[in-house]
Amino acid sequence: MGRRWLLTGCSSGLGHALASAAARAGDELAVTARKTADLEGLAAAWPGRIVPIPLELRDAASCEEAVRRAVDRLGGIDVLVNNAGIGLFGAVEEVSDAELRDQLETLVVGPWRLTRLVLPLMRAQGHGHVVNISSVVGRIAFPGMGAYVAGKHALEGMSQALAIEAAPHNIRVTVVEPGMFATRYGTSMAQARRRIPVYDVTNREMLEGARGLAENPGTGRPEDFAARVLDIVAAQGPTPLRIPVGDDAYGYLDLAEQADREEFAAARILAQGPPLPAPPAPPQA
Repeated sequence: MGRRWLLTGCSSGLGHALASAAARAGDELAVTARKTADLEGLAAAWPGRIVPIPLELRDAASCEEAVRRAVDRLGGIDVLVNNAGIGLFGAVEEVSDAELRDQLETLVVGPWRLTRLVLPLMRAQGHGHVVNISSVVGRIAFPGMGAYVAGKHALEGMSQALAIEAAPHNIRVTVVEPGMFATRYGTSMAQARRRIPVYDVTNREMLEGARGLAENPGTGRPEDFAARVLDIVAAQGPTPLRIPVGDDAYGYLDLAEQADREEFAAARILAQGPPLPAPPAPPQA
């Protein structure tokens, strides 16, 4: 029996690839985007398996209606994938309150709201899987992406708490942390309206790299991302909470973990003083 998915952010990129892969595997999906016209190709390619639903994550009523329609059409939800997201580029000093709120509404509040709506259904049916699509920036930071980094860190923190709370109810939680994939993320990313030129020295190269993601031959393919997520959802038994996807993701996070260990050791010395020398070895008889 196939799984029933509610998958957000399916108009293009990783969400579009994942929806196609899950439908090809025989599952049924309620897929969302702000405009259902952007989902017509998916629905036409997989008639009977893909149900397009409009969704504005920042609107509570829209979220409630999307969940209701998904349950009406599919009969339940086995897998919720919070994938929808937007990017905002700007130094911390450049990002306004309104821009920050808009970013966090999409990256944190919307997924939290959908999860809250779906959890009672999963508890009632005795199983479920919440998959939150984060990023390598859920553990590390890049210049010019402070608002996006903050959103992904918050999403991962929520997921860590949820995993503990949901486990007794047979509900699994997974955070997927993609590296760099060839999507329109970089070209669709907004820029903070305020610009302070002194930050160009740290931020310009990052912005140029993000804009070129779709054309960079070194970035991953969305189809590979989709295949890995299907493997994660199909896995039996306990799985890691946070799963990086993409070779570059493991490279970035290996370096980040090493830097974290070094920072932790330096912080301990600063706060507690250097470790005491080991006592001398007893004399040998």
